[in-house]
Amino acid sequence: MKLIHKILSFGFVILLVSLVACEEQKILFEGPSFVRFTDTTLTFKESYGLPVEVKLHIVGKPVNKSITVNYAVGGTAREGRDYSIEGVKGSVIIPANKAFGTITIKLINNANNILDAQDVVFTLTGVSETGLQVGFGNNNIIGKTMRLTIQDDCLLSGFYAGTRRGSNEVVNNIAITSLNCKDYQVANWNIGVFNFTAIKATMNFTDNGDNTLTIPTQVSPDLTTPYDTLRGTGIWNPQTKAILLNVKLKLRVSATRDTVVTVPFTFTPRQ
Repeated sequence: MKLIHKILSFGFVILLVSLVACEEQKILFEGPSFVRFTDTTLTFKESYGLPVEVKLHIVGKPVNKSITVNYAVGGTAREGRDYSIEGVKGSVIIPANKAFGTITIKLINNANNILDAQDVVFTLTGVSETGLQVGFGNNNIIGKTMRLTIQDDCLLSGFYAGTRRGSNEVVNNIAITSLNCKDYQVANWNIGVFNFTAIKATMNFTDNGDNTLTIPTQVSPDLTTPYDTLRGTGIWNPQTKAILLNVKLKLRVSATRDTVVTVPFTFTPRQ
């Protein structure tokens, strides 16, 4: 019984210490309150079609009135050519009793088959609320700056909406990617001949450099049998940026008979 009593007593002490530790964790932050960027680095390809949100937030208690946070913009990226800032440039509002504010950036896809990168550097410069400072630590360096890296992309890379001739269905978020700006892969598309959403498969094509495209003969493991192959041709419209691929599907219908079906697909860049 004495042993059990000692074990129970020891367990109670551990529980009490744990509860005290939990209570202590609730009051670790004692200020000063400050505003900082939520992320210090972000990286996106220029073909990313959605707005990029750069978040900043209050570390400490939310303020019961809206505050204005000012920032400066620098870096090697060119405003108007590589990116644009939506709304009022140079300041962002954190609403009353809220913790977060957002700088919204639209990337400009000026793909030219030159694979490089540019940076946009945001630096917090001031805040309207006297009880807040920008950044933390020595020289307020923590969270004071945020670097957005914009990676150049290939001419035909990006996200597209796909349609098949003879069908009214649209497949969104079709990704076309390349590592060398010559050989491309189409992903997230559906190659169903009779049903546009039937089978998901990847496909490769080559940019010939004269606005024409070639789909080399290839076997897709996502097609119905290992004997099914695809090949074809295509064109790229430099004005609309749309891609038309005429996909020839060679399908095994029996042990002794194949058939070839040509299916035209159009891929329109996502705006």
